[in-house]
Amino acid sequence: MSFEVVTRFAPSPTGFLHIGGARTALFNWLYARGRGGKFLLRVEDTDRERSTPEATQAILAGMDWLGLDHDGEVVSQHERADRHREIALHLLETGKAYKCFATQDEIQAFRDEAKAAGRSTLYQSSWRDADPATHPDAPYVVRLRAPREGTTLIRDEVQGDVSIRNDQLDDLVLLRSDGNPVYMLAVVVDDHDMGVTHVIRGDDHLNNAARQMAIIDALGWPVPTYAHIPLIHGPDGKKLSKRHGALGVEEYRDMGYPASGMRNYLARLGWSHGDDEVFSDAEARAWFDLGGIGKSPARLDFKKLENICGHHIARTEDAALLHDLQAFLSATGRPPLRDDKAKMVTQALPVLKERAKTYPELLDKAHFCLTDRPLDIDPKAAKNLTDETRKVLSDLTPQLQNATWSRQDLETRLNGFAEDRGQKFGQIAGPLRAALAGRAATPSVFDMMIVLGREETILRLEDAGKTRGT
Repeated sequence: MSFEVVTRFAPSPTGFLHIGGARTALFNWLYARGRGGKFLLRVEDTDRERSTPEATQAILAGMDWLGLDHDGEVVSQHERADRHREIALHLLETGKAYKCFATQDEIQAFRDEAKAAGRSTLYQSSWRDADPATHPDAPYVVRLRAPREGTTLIRDEVQGDVSIRNDQLDDLVLLRSDGNPVYMLAVVVDDHDMGVTHVIRGDDHLNNAARQMAIIDALGWPVPTYAHIPLIHGPDGKKLSKRHGALGVEEYRDMGYPASGMRNYLARLGWSHGDDEVFSDAEARAWFDLGGIGKSPARLDFKKLENICGHHIARTEDAALLHDLQAFLSATGRPPLRDDKAKMVTQALPVLKERAKTYPELLDKAHFCLTDRPLDIDPKAAKNLTDETRKVLSDLTPQLQNATWSRQDLETRLNGFAEDRGQKFGQIAGPLRAALAGRAATPSVFDMMIVLGREETILRLEDAGKTRGT
């Protein structure tokens, strides 16, 4: 009998897609895709006061940017409330749950008395074994009749076997007094109905697993395979927070990190495959397994993120990289590259992409082909344009009129020109950088000339030759 792996990502739409949530989604996506299974998306929007359509859209946009495609439609947990209620009533009818009429004041009094006596404050309802004939005509909640003896064993693929004494678990509420189902029940029912085989989530849900298993056992349903992954900490080893920098996926997108690099980095954040640091999506899908996830919290490291992203930019085909650059500009509200500029950037990418770690850095390196004449020359570059060096540029211009415009020919001509003047090429490189890019730090002069072409190069040299110093 064949067995299909089904994983799910189930975020709460109360804000942006957190970097930790993005990693959880990625792990679920990799595990399912690497085994020919399904990766499902469920929005856990039972908290109606905090859930917003805007947050849902932010989560979907984050998933889309990361390239984490899901199977089927997005499931809304809130819209399945009738199904959750049906299961709670089934448990009530079969004696696996009971009506509890205790008021909040009575529950608090129980806890206060237990605390004063040094007993467990875990509420134990006096209605658990009450005769239905004694039930009052009053509001009630439906509680699970959870086992009070023995232990619940969670067989976790990351944490190992975790035992929790049943006397430490309460008879959790399934239906509130207004008839609305609780989150804990909804998760169990949705996972079962969606056919989820593997629940891969943060280890802050580990204790929830024991309570959810009590519901699963009461229903006689199969227990999914659990894998509770450690949370992400900041570089200082403390829980990730705003003080550590970006938290939402869209912030990383807007900072210009490539999605492929983010996937690679997030995969390595708490999971390893030997000593491999940089890998493709195909390799990640083939290699990813639950056994490679560590038990200790991973630490966010921006330098490692930048290094990995730099490798991915360098590996990306030029046409695909141009598409990614245009998408980045669009996502950050900037105008797209004009056709003529896009053509020049594409020509420049082979020599620019090897050293760029983000899209803004790549665009900055491409400044020379994105700027228009007359160039704005920055103060540092302007120092290289003296009356003497402008004369040098004017003398050089005729030498380039008949060049074949190959790199070899340009190198030969410019080095020969410098030598004829008793100089080294480095002495005329500064004025050339200023004339061609308006900056002191640029790509290779020869690379810029090749990309700009003969006409644009000569026009820029002529402009610089005419410009008077400031």
